[in-house]
Amino acid sequence: MPLLLGPFVRCRLSATLLALWLVLSGFTCTGGSEHAATATLPAAFSDLLPHFLVEPEDEYIVKNKPVTLTCRSTPATQIYFKCNGEWVHQDDHLIERTVDPATALPVMQVTIEITRQQVEKIFGLDEYWCQCVAWSTTGTQKSQKAYIRIAYLRKNFEEEPQGKEVALDQEVLLRCHPPEGVPQAEVEWQRNEDVIDPASDPNFVITPDHNLVIKKARLADTGNYTCVAKNIVARRKSTSAAILVYVDGGWSEWSKWSACGADCSMWRSRECTQPSPGTGGKDCQGLDLQSLNCTSEQCPQTVSGAEDVALYVGMVAVALCLTLLLIVVVLVYRRKKEGLDADVADSSILTTGFQPMGIKPSKPENSHLLTIQPDLTTTTTSYQGTLRSRHDATGKFSMTNGPLLDPLPNGSHTLHNGKLNSDAAAEFVSRLSTQSYFKTLPRDVANTSYGTFNFLGGRLTIPNTGISLLIPPEAIPRGKIYEIYLTVQRKEDLRLPLAGCQTLLSPIVSCGPPGVVLSRPVILSMDHCFDACLDNWAVRLKKQNYEGAWEDVLLMGEELVSDPYYCQLEAETCRLFSEQLGTFALVGESLHMGAAKRLRLVLFSDAYCSTLEYNIRVYCMDDTQDVFKEVMQMERQLGGRLIDEPHVLLFKDSYHNLRLSIHDMPQAHWRSKLLAGYQEIPFYHIWNGSQRYLHCTFTLERLSLSTCELTCQLCVWQVEGEGQSFSLDFNIAKDTRALDSEFLLMDSNATALAGPSAFQIPYLIRQKICSSLDAPCPNGADWRMLAQRLKLERHMSFLASKASPTSVILDLWEAQHFHSGNINQLATVMADIGKQEAMIFLVSDGEC
Repeated sequence: MPLLLGPFVRCRLSATLLALWLVLSGFTCTGGSEHAATATLPAAFSDLLPHFLVEPEDEYIVKNKPVTLTCRSTPATQIYFKCNGEWVHQDDHLIERTVDPATALPVMQVTIEITRQQVEKIFGLDEYWCQCVAWSTTGTQKSQKAYIRIAYLRKNFEEEPQGKEVALDQEVLLRCHPPEGVPQAEVEWQRNEDVIDPASDPNFVITPDHNLVIKKARLADTGNYTCVAKNIVARRKSTSAAILVYVDGGWSEWSKWSACGADCSMWRSRECTQPSPGTGGKDCQGLDLQSLNCTSEQCPQTVSGAEDVALYVGMVAVALCLTLLLIVVVLVYRRKKEGLDADVADSSILTTGFQPMGIKPSKPENSHLLTIQPDLTTTTTSYQGTLRSRHDATGKFSMTNGPLLDPLPNGSHTLHNGKLNSDAAAEFVSRLSTQSYFKTLPRDVANTSYGTFNFLGGRLTIPNTGISLLIPPEAIPRGKIYEIYLTVQRKEDLRLPLAGCQTLLSPIVSCGPPGVVLSRPVILSMDHCFDACLDNWAVRLKKQNYEGAWEDVLLMGEELVSDPYYCQLEAETCRLFSEQLGTFALVGESLHMGAAKRLRLVLFSDAYCSTLEYNIRVYCMDDTQDVFKEVMQMERQLGGRLIDEPHVLLFKDSYHNLRLSIHDMPQAHWRSKLLAGYQEIPFYHIWNGSQRYLHCTFTLERLSLSTCELTCQLCVWQVEGEGQSFSLDFNIAKDTRALDSEFLLMDSNATALAGPSAFQIPYLIRQKICSSLDAPCPNGADWRMLAQRLKLERHMSFLASKASPTSVILDLWEAQHFHSGNINQLATVMADIGKQEAMIFLVSDGEC
């Protein structure tokens, strides 16, 4: 009979052969020894497979106390534990043998102990598990796996409740995100140290994500609210949030009118008692005493004779003066309005972004490309001198007279642009959100811009987010006027389902309204946070449909020219050409472990510290401007300050966690209150992007209030991966820099620009460039050479599919260079294309 030397015996073995096998396998058969795990079954039970009466269960190691795993089986000749694929030594097994009185079958029970040190050996690589295997002469059986985890509960809450003042009967939401822990912490709420029980008081609701909701605030709900997190290791309390319920005063009903007095007046009153103002509430507004003249019949005394005549004459004189003043105002208003209407010129929209200059500027290099003598004889306005771009005061774009300067068809156009007014924006967002297909539009005025546009196009920008929408000329059909919005969605406002190892690589951006008709693609620009190497990623563009579901509309790198979407991928930005408006996001799935996301690491602390404790907060977020802006705004409200420049870390898809530690503090003055050597953020918390940003807090303690100088090294690294180090050296008392524009460049440009003011290239010059380069030339001096010079070779097929490839190239150039572009540089590129010709625009059909 063959003997299989391995962990399992799959053939029927006699007791002798089984003992021999155990010796060869490193185990000792010692008969009745307390460490022996082998027994001989009676012949009556030799055909039975073992089955488990008790299987090992999941356990948690609390502090340094080991856990015991138990396994009981019948009938069995031997039982051994295997942990993480390795057999536990027989000396570590404790064996007990009994007989089941009901069946007379032998019962074997084995126990082992697992220590914290055994589990920590593989911490971060895999979960520690154990399983027992029972043998009989017939075969083997495996128990279920038991997972052993080290229990812990972090000290700091990820989000703590904030105090507030609320009006009577107002709904109150107190947020709480408990500290990370294993097992996950349970949460309860306390008011003034008493546990809140929603079952006994239905005015309280504790949501599944641990937030507390007070449905209608009552005066009795005033107090200090605390979020309490607990598991088998510890119990943590958040800082208390003071809730003050105030009552605004209300007016009682007016009393009845009094009798008419000797002064021919009567009065009535009311009091601020329903309710009376309380706990800081506002007093009643308005009059508490009101008087009224009595009629002559009710008045005890009447005015007669000469006094009556004087009164009536005075009243008539006042009325005549008011009438004359009103007539004068109306006449002046009409005259001014007529003057304004006479100044409107049909061709004014062609020069919106340009101003006449009275001085002759010095000619820069290639200035011959930037001179223009417009023929505006068909309009009511004449210009002399050169036209200068509003965006580039030193550059001039030049051409000779020609068909480029033909005026547009007669007609007047009204364009709206400028800064987003908060009241107007709130009204606009409120109006949109009432529509059925705008239910998901957030009421976040700070992250929304809008404007009204016609065929001349324009641009929408959300400041300090890297998000903009370019509406090229002729994208909106002539005769149409659209009111268009642009907004960045917060992830908590709009959930995007991710499967498997997918991760969100960009903000979720909405532009609309959906369903508007466009003649050509608009360009949506937004940041992304991956290494921009499509060999490492499968990146998909997702769009939300009318029903709210997300659809894959594009696989980046495999675009088809017939698709309504096309992407230009840059190092930190994605430019989306889209023929439809809607809600978009980039989702990536790594193709191998070399794929990396860019994380931005930012350090904050309290601007003022009057206690011995000092906190340093380390934020870990996607490297996009919109998330950075959100964190900066939040820290500004908390009174925080930035204590070092942001660093960028490449976070790889290696399943390894992110670790943070602090070192090299002067031990004589400072100490860390962190119990462990480092803090750790789990890999999936970062990779799946369920939270817009994560942070860890390092609590330091100075040994004296006079200590203000802090020097230390703060390290952030991925286990077996890349890391970053912050060298900190500052004075916590003197260095009180507020959060300003030092690291957050404030974008002062208008959020909405309509017409020529939204573009660097004048409208007429753009038409001339397109007509000169769209027609193919055998020598290559056409749009193809322009695309090559601008490094757009990858998009040749996409550009060739468009009616005017040059206009699409210029649209992309405008989207890329609105803030930093130089028209002179573009003019130089086009002069180089023309080689010997002075201007590319003068290349004739004969030369082609």
